[in-house]
Amino acid sequence: MRIRFLLHNAYGIGGTITTTLNLAQALADRHEVEIVSVFRHRQRPNLTPDPRVRLRPLVDLRHEKDDPRHRAPARVFPASEYRYRQYSALTDSRIGEALAEDTADVVIGTRPGLNVHLALQGPRGALRIGQEHLTLDNHPPALRRVLRRTYPALDALTTVTHADSRAYRRKLRLPGVRLEALPNSVPEPALPVADGSARTVVAAGRLVPVKRFDLLITAFARVAERHPQWRLRIYGKGEEHGRLRALIDSLGLCENVLLMGATAPMEAEWVKGSIAAATSNFEPFGMTIVEAMRCGLPVVSTDCPYGPGEIIQDGVDGRLVPVGDADALADALLALVEDDELRRRMGTAAVRAARRFAPGPVVGQAERLIEELMDSARTTRPAKATRRPPGVRHRVVSGGYAAKDTLHATASAALRTVRGIRGGHR
Repeated sequence: MRIRFLLHNAYGIGGTITTTLNLAQALADRHEVEIVSVFRHRQRPNLTPDPRVRLRPLVDLRHEKDDPRHRAPARVFPASEYRYRQYSALTDSRIGEALAEDTADVVIGTRPGLNVHLALQGPRGALRIGQEHLTLDNHPPALRRVLRRTYPALDALTTVTHADSRAYRRKLRLPGVRLEALPNSVPEPALPVADGSARTVVAAGRLVPVKRFDLLITAFARVAERHPQWRLRIYGKGEEHGRLRALIDSLGLCENVLLMGATAPMEAEWVKGSIAAATSNFEPFGMTIVEAMRCGLPVVSTDCPYGPGEIIQDGVDGRLVPVGDADALADALLALVEDDELRRRMGTAAVRAARRFAPGPVVGQAERLIEELMDSARTTRPAKATRRPPGVRHRVVSGGYAAKDTLHATASAALRTVRGIRGGHR
């Protein structure tokens, strides 16, 4: 089977990039897999894809950032999408051409704006699967209106948590679109798992307000006061670096809390610790939580929407504490710091529990989804001919397979559609 992923930028660092590469690598055992990266900004990716997975960029920013078309606004990529300002008439053109020429059996979009492209311009006869790596509630109302109008042209939409899948069913109501929770996958670590003896707490993520590393540093002050030999290492980069540095200085924690910068992959750093911490106000999944658990670390996490509660079993393989509660966070950390046996027992349980996020089980679920969609398409697609967003028509191809695959033939109708999508109106 030929499977294509449409990704924002495979040359960067982030949870969506990591999980896409993990899934692509696992699928490459049995399928022809390609990652189409809208952008390229450097010679080599930060995370090296499996050599069996082809990587193809569409817009090389090293040479094309000053292209006049890249200065013109995008007309298909929705204006209400978080990344809109990075897209342009050039990306509209390149994405549209790539989809029109694609001969894949399955095309998978990896963010809302790219899913809109896929819904409107997906290749003839291919299954169109959108992925949600954030959450529906995280999107502004204007974007939700765009998704409600365009997503019916998808065959399936996957979310990374069951909670978000339920939200899509309840709030967006996409008749005929298969909705399924498909978690992110994390490979088995190549290094031996942590043994729980290190006097180190590890955290990782973008240094941005929602991650609440300020809360973690404040809570860790109590740990350092009682156990000055313990260290907190925070990996990542971002806009909060200066503020976090100032907080560390003001609390007198320069010897105990270290801002380590960005590191990828994180595996070698997780195994140097014995406890992991995740303190977000909001977490669509919690990739770092699973990574840490696979490396043998119990995770102390805020019980924020949506992911941590579906990953951690409180008191068994980690701890869940109320969002924004520095005292509860400090208490949970201290309980593990002060009990070596509890720390090791939870670490062992974490390794066992995290196996459900290994590529094997996740890929098996993805393959079953694709196979069921293909079987269903052969028998039910003609009956779904009325299910389409404005401006999209159905085309019957060989074998009676009715694919939702083209824009209206006339440019004026297509332009009216994408203008409406762009602004999230109507």
